Amino acid sequence: MAQEQETVQYTRQGPVAVVTMNRPDYRNAQNSAMTYALDRAFYRAAEDNEVKVVVLAGAGKHFSAGHDIGTPGRDAHLPFERRAGLWWDHSDKSGAESRYARESEVYLGMCRRWRELPKPVIASVQGACVAGGLMLAWVCDLIVASDDAFFADPVVRMGIPGVEYFAHPWVMPPRVAKEFLFTGERMSAQRAHELGMVNRVVPREELTARTLELAEKIAEMPRLGLALTKRAVNQAEDLQGLHSGMDSVFGLHHLAHAHNAETATDSLGGMDIAAMKKAAQ
Repeated sequence: MAQEQETVQYTRQGPVAVVTMNRPDYRNAQNSAMTYALDRAFYRAAEDNEVKVVVLAGAGKHFSAGHDIGTPGRDAHLPFERRAGLWWDHSDKSGAESRYARESEVYLGMCRRWRELPKPVIASVQGACVAGGLMLAWVCDLIVASDDAFFADPVVRMGIPGVEYFAHPWVMPPRVAKEFLFTGERMSAQRAHELGMVNRVVPREELTARTLELAEKIAEMPRLGLALTKRAVNQAEDLQGLHSGMDSVFGLHHLAHAHNAETATDSLGGMDIAAMKKAAQ
């Protein structure tokens, strides 16, 4: 529990729950402790009758630099209580039995469930929103970005076709999604707003206040009305192929992992933190 409090903070301001990733020294890279702590925080917000809207934020200069691929606290192979699916414990397995089970749980499975939280969720994004950070922002219903925010998915440099929660062709036009992936270049908050991926762009110093202002305005709506409206739009996205599309790409994602494990130094194609940070510049 102490580790959870270190990696994720939960506060409530009236009808708004604020869930804050709290690994600023590592640009809020998502280790397993953080991922499972986020899961518990979202459950807590869902169960709290006083909460109408949830804000997801990141402490420090950056929202999230993505999945933790090498900090001292990565803890990828520690066992955690599984709640997103029925796959077995990955921590004592090897090869695809470990990778597929783990990513089905902590990446695709959790993100899908968080998307279905029956209360509006707003991402408050500053600085880097890269790779796994995109997944967290994209499961949110709205995104408020600071004017210094940027978005990138450089994992094609690993030989992998994008992050596990493959929402790219739904959050941006397909040709833009291809460019975004093919180049791995940063997309500015302004460009993301033009494409409709971001709802609002605000000055960095106003990000927290403006996000809370929007959350409080939404909280004036009836709770059931918000839940049903969110479900209606999510269903429309799924009818447009979002859910089945992710299933198909998840298989390609793991084909790439397996290929890397056979032909490179590891399942990430030998890319470490420094190489991925450089790739996203």
